[in-house]
Amino acid sequence: MNVLILHGPNLNLLGSRQPEIYGDLRLTDLESRLVHVGVELGVEVDGYQSNHEGELIDRIHGSNHIDGFVVNAGGLTHSSVSLRDAFLAMDRPLVEVHASNLARREDFRQRSLLSDIAVGTVAGFGIESYELGLRGLVHVLRDRRESGGPQA
Repeated sequence: MNVLILHGPNLNLLGSRQPEIYGDLRLTDLESRLVHVGVELGVEVDGYQSNHEGELIDRIHGSNHIDGFVVNAGGLTHSSVSLRDAFLAMDRPLVEVHASNLARREDFRQRSLLSDIAVGTVAGFGIESYELGLRGLVHVLRDRRESGGPQA
């Protein structure tokens, strides 16, 4: 099983940007941690970050070998119909994650263009949201395989 962790704009600044909201773990450390969780779960985990919407979309389109996505689209969560459409075109399960609890943030962050197409959303647990999201996605993928249901 292969899982892609996608990080949107500004997430390259994890560890230095607003640590009171996002924590002090750097993106490279987070990805290493998620690879180790993947080993524990028996899945391949790859990470990708971009500050550019088109690059994220290209990465999604090039993910035919991916079974599912864990996604923190950053600010694109609230604005990118194109990112949403890219996930719909790939027809793979995704889990939306956010370090902060969006419901406790600014009004414009209350609406996600990904939540209704995601199999689940994990938010508000800091960087731990990523690990919880990865574990949840793997659970969904295994359930689908065991039940003979759709892989996507």
